[in-house]
Amino acid sequence: LNGEWQFEIDNNKSGLEKGWHSGKDFSRRIIVPFPPESVLSGVGEKDFMESVWYRRFFSVPDEWLDRRILLHFGAVDYNTTVWVNGRKAGSHKGGYTQFTFDISSLVKPGDNELVVWAIDECRSGLQPTGKQSHRLKSYGCFYTRVTGIWQTVWLEPVPRQYIKYFRIMTDISNGEVFIEAQVGGDKGRYALSAHIYDGSNLAAEAQIVSSKPTCWIYLKVSDPHLWSPEDPYLYSLVLKLLSHDGLMDEVNSYIGFREIRRFGNKILLNNQVRFLRLVLDQGYYPDGIYTAPSDEALRHDIEIAKNMGFDGARLHQKVFEPRFLYWADKLGYLVAGEFPDWGVDLSNALAREALLDEWIEAVRRDINHPCIIIWTPFNEKSIRADESECIEFIRRVTRLTRIVDPTRLVIDCSGWTHVDEEIDIYDAHDYDQDPESIKARYESLIERKMLSLDIRPAMNFLRNVPYNGQPFMLSEYGGIWWNPYEREPGESWGYGDRPKTLEEFIARYKALTESLLFNRAISGFCYTQLYDIEQETNGLYTYDRRPKFDPKIIWSINRQKAAVEREENS
Repeated sequence: LNGEWQFEIDNNKSGLEKGWHSGKDFSRRIIVPFPPESVLSGVGEKDFMESVWYRRFFSVPDEWLDRRILLHFGAVDYNTTVWVNGRKAGSHKGGYTQFTFDISSLVKPGDNELVVWAIDECRSGLQPTGKQSHRLKSYGCFYTRVTGIWQTVWLEPVPRQYIKYFRIMTDISNGEVFIEAQVGGDKGRYALSAHIYDGSNLAAEAQIVSSKPTCWIYLKVSDPHLWSPEDPYLYSLVLKLLSHDGLMDEVNSYIGFREIRRFGNKILLNNQVRFLRLVLDQGYYPDGIYTAPSDEALRHDIEIAKNMGFDGARLHQKVFEPRFLYWADKLGYLVAGEFPDWGVDLSNALAREALLDEWIEAVRRDINHPCIIIWTPFNEKSIRADESECIEFIRRVTRLTRIVDPTRLVIDCSGWTHVDEEIDIYDAHDYDQDPESIKARYESLIERKMLSLDIRPAMNFLRNVPYNGQPFMLSEYGGIWWNPYEREPGESWGYGDRPKTLEEFIARYKALTESLLFNRAISGFCYTQLYDIEQETNGLYTYDRRPKFDPKIIWSINRQKAAVEREENS
């Protein structure tokens, strides 16, 4: 259902009382799925919009009318209500996760009216907003806001009984595959079969008969070909839902065999020591804001990062659209998934509840992607030691994340405050531009000493659990202010003094990065950042994805063997 819709701004939130949910022509037009703040939407409204309405018509093919019809929204920011032909289809709270309504009983032959109302009170403290600016204009590390629909909207016909959701878990040691499947729609007895293909060859198959809404299937692949950034091998998966009358539903997907775990102060990918070479990616586009202008744009960001020697990204303060993760799986790109928790007032119980619900939705949505190796529900929380309620909430969310997905590493709160004693990776953010200072600061990790808070003297009231020898990474560093296309800095900024020449920039990047690579107690880094965003010009590429230098220069620095890798092979 992407394309032109009718559109109206309703800052007074009075549209429902005026009957806008049915039979109301809206005065403006918008191109969905682009947010109204973006150029590609055709609207380009940059002011606050606390409430927006969408309307369009769709027709249902005759052959769909005896099936269930599902209406899917990739993401709508933030509080959404949907009507079909004047009747309420449902509501959803959350700006970053997918939701679906069964509209089978609401549609009719011929034209059907679809109306969407989105309320987005980004300054309320009750909803996650990530890096969306709470001021009229962008500033610092906060950028243009996103309101309403910003991911694809589509219709799907399914059988009366259908495969609603499935989750894949693999064991690389023996090739075992466990699939949890949920069956939606009508109740009744069914058979669910699973076939795994290695290319065109059948690698494993199994079938189970059940009448329960959830079932499990077990399969085993002999000598599985493992997935990694160097060899992102994927098996094809076909799930079929069968009745006594034959095939009801079929889903095609894929499986990647890979394992991520920690061992002492090292990170192991498929039982091999891995130094994580990540880059910060915030998922912004100059013409689409949150929404990529094309599928190729999603793939391109991964390719330019890999061409500079990064093997993955920290997806920062945004839940990326699934298509990005598809390309990460296909191209071999490690991902640290993160929730856009900024904007939430953790002292408010309603805000905490909303954050938790949406975070678990995000984890469940993306749980089958082999590219994802880390979950991070929080970023840079300024929490005092006496804020026990907030501390306990972060700890609870972290531990619940492990329960929902015990197969990945979890960072409780990236950068500033660590409150969970069982944290899998102990990380820090450090934008010191002096390589010798950086080097000296983290040498104490070798003796497993408590990290000094000298890097943030104004923040030494924060509560950190002691560093206890787990893998350590600097998950934000660098951020060097550099844009050779910019004659005058204007309102742009980056960290530290702006290099005067390209040679000075490269020398600083090299020295900072090597101070981390060559420390045998460090297991990874994440450089800030892949590309400029609006006024923040510390990217390795410009906002419109132009290279600032030959990418091979950065590749040659990043791909040097890290001390932890040399130590493993000695």
